[in-house]
Amino acid sequence: MIRIVVYTAVFLLTLQCKQLNAQAVPVYKNPRLPIPQRTADLLKRMTVEEKIGQLLCPMGWEMWEKKGNEVTYSPKFKQLIDSSFVGAFWGVYRADPWTKKTLETGLNPELAAKAGNALQKYVMEHSRLGIPIFLAEESPHGHMAIGTTVFPTGIGLASTWNPELVESASRVMAREIRLQGGHISYGPVMDLSRDPRWSRVEESFGEDPVLTAAIGVAAVKGGGGGDLSKPSSVLSTLKHFIAYGIPEGGHNGNTTILGQRELHENFLPPFQKTVKAGALSIMTAYNSIDGMPNTSNEYLYRDLLKSQWGFRGFVVSDLFSIDGLAGSHRVAKDIREAGELALKAGVDMDLGANAFAKMKQSVAEGKVSIKQLDEAVSRILKLKFEMGLFENPYVDPQLAKAQVRTNESMAIARETARQSIILLENKNNILPLKKTISRIAVIGPNADNQYNQLGDYTAPQDPENIVTVYEGIKASFPAATVNYVKGVAIRDTLNTDIPAAVQAAQHAEVAIVVVGGSSARDFQTNYQETGAAIADTKSVQDIESGEGFDRATLNLLGKQQELLEAIKATGTPVIVVYIQGRPLEMNWAAAHADALLCAWYPGQEGGTAIAEIIKGEVNPSGKLPISVPKSVGQLPVYYNKKNPRGHDYVEMSAAPLYPFGYGKSFSNFEYNKLQVQTKSANRFEVIFLLKNAGIVDGTEVVQLYLRDELASVVQPNKQLKQFQKITLKAGEQKEIRFIIGEEDLSIIDQNMKPKVEAGVFTVMIGGSSSDLPLKATIRVQ
Repeated sequence: MIRIVVYTAVFLLTLQCKQLNAQAVPVYKNPRLPIPQRTADLLKRMTVEEKIGQLLCPMGWEMWEKKGNEVTYSPKFKQLIDSSFVGAFWGVYRADPWTKKTLETGLNPELAAKAGNALQKYVMEHSRLGIPIFLAEESPHGHMAIGTTVFPTGIGLASTWNPELVESASRVMAREIRLQGGHISYGPVMDLSRDPRWSRVEESFGEDPVLTAAIGVAAVKGGGGGDLSKPSSVLSTLKHFIAYGIPEGGHNGNTTILGQRELHENFLPPFQKTVKAGALSIMTAYNSIDGMPNTSNEYLYRDLLKSQWGFRGFVVSDLFSIDGLAGSHRVAKDIREAGELALKAGVDMDLGANAFAKMKQSVAEGKVSIKQLDEAVSRILKLKFEMGLFENPYVDPQLAKAQVRTNESMAIARETARQSIILLENKNNILPLKKTISRIAVIGPNADNQYNQLGDYTAPQDPENIVTVYEGIKASFPAATVNYVKGVAIRDTLNTDIPAAVQAAQHAEVAIVVVGGSSARDFQTNYQETGAAIADTKSVQDIESGEGFDRATLNLLGKQQELLEAIKATGTPVIVVYIQGRPLEMNWAAAHADALLCAWYPGQEGGTAIAEIIKGEVNPSGKLPISVPKSVGQLPVYYNKKNPRGHDYVEMSAAPLYPFGYGKSFSNFEYNKLQVQTKSANRFEVIFLLKNAGIVDGTEVVQLYLRDELASVVQPNKQLKQFQKITLKAGEQKEIRFIIGEEDLSIIDQNMKPKVEAGVFTVMIGGSSSDLPLKATIRVQ
């Protein structure tokens, strides 16, 4: 009996202790409870200062200190956490001249993981509530950190016209961010680019909303598609909301002249589709539209994004764009008022952390309500809960060391580079080069320059990790004598040696001349506080593209044109390769080069990919995602302009040099036997035959365009609606099918509402926007 009483007492005591322990664990720390409940509980416990801290995202590269093979938090980090309760940091692992982080002073993947762990450990153990921090990283074409995989820039990714491949590339980028302790990916860039003078064309997916949406959706899916329970998922941040890529005069961040219908027809749909695909963060843009700065536009964020679209993520400002409401746009008297305008408009996080840091006084004075503050904070906290950071904010440095930049990721980068390269000219089928060729001259400023082929937002690279065109040609033609001469620089007109280049061409069977532009940052370039470069007349560095480097012309700079003409004058066949961040003027090359390739910035594997195409090991399949103008005087020259079609100029036609969707192959493709079947009032099936009539296997991008022949509002002369990338063996024929549905037929009507109107549509199918051999009409009832 005594034993039973003792057992009972012990049981009751144990049960009581468990109940006390359960009561001692705050609701927000209980992973078994619903996230809304945990978020609400945490919000109740937070002070106003702690809430404001969650909205701050200062620059992060000064938050750590490296000590040998170990990393710890810096005094500045400790101060920001202790005094400002900061909830996120940007660019902790970023390395470039602006941050002054080099291969020696920056972090390799293992040390990056250790740094992230050190920051999280301090926050979890030394802050009152133990709220983990978000680490946001740039990743438009690979994580901008040392030792990661570098892919082609956005315009190159779009040139693949291969969403599945882009999804694979994006999966690598996301995994490499998460392995090192990052959580937020700044990218993809969803801006439509209609003015190649703009300095950030390279980051975009081109001029078309359908292609941009398809590539953007693929990038978001590769980043996890919004399922933050996956260990390799990131919060994909769409940039930049909205119409940032068509600034007046091509000046980065300038005002945008745009009507509401055009906004809803072309610029918003790519963002809406990527939000549906799982994007959980959207970045504001520096520009204004019709007098309203985007960073304080309540319609964009509260009405459209959060209410109409049901966006459940958070809105982050571009760097210091809230400050710019006062300093640039002059719609706020100071940055405190700028912060009030932005928060009320629906901006949830302040990248730069100046304006929102002053919000305590705004709350005290009633200029910002607690409800507005809580709404922004809760959007951020919910995603931290979803990602499981409260339970485990740490990563394994050894996994980062072993799994960042693997053979698999490099193979995906190589395949992406291959499919991004566009064959523009191939006269007399000079390509592929004969296998018996014995003497090759590789010439030009971009022939053997690693950084010039990587693009903006790229970290310092181990030279062993990058393959240049010269190196690729040597590897692909091991039996040939390959001579390299730089000849000229991109911009510098003083240090040239065109005679040496001419001599190399004269002694070669073919000259491969690699020209174009550069977005390579260096320590001699000056930068704004936003990271954008400051172009100046004194600089003779190669950089002429990338954020802040807007152009007045599209001509080759320096003495590159002289180099091309001098090499052509030797009589040696000339293959011209443009490595560039925007579509530069190519008129001379189109007329005089024996072959012409556009490689954009092809990434770390670019030299191999270019050489494989020149040799014929790879049949080019890239297509232009943006039209190439003959002259800046034609701009804008995008293909899907509204009716009526423009007439020709006195000096030249209105047509671009190369149109949207254009790209040659070593194969010839034939389109035949178009059929259109009506499935219902607003649904049609399109069927036709595609044949590879060439003698080598090849890949074609089949493009379907529609023209609305009569509508209540003005429509484009043609608009891409769908596409497929099809690989066929030599002589093979395949039946291709498309389904045209309501989304393809819908317009934005006079009442600014989507509507399918009855009438006739012309269906056009082919290999580019100007080569559409198959045509038929459909009637919508």
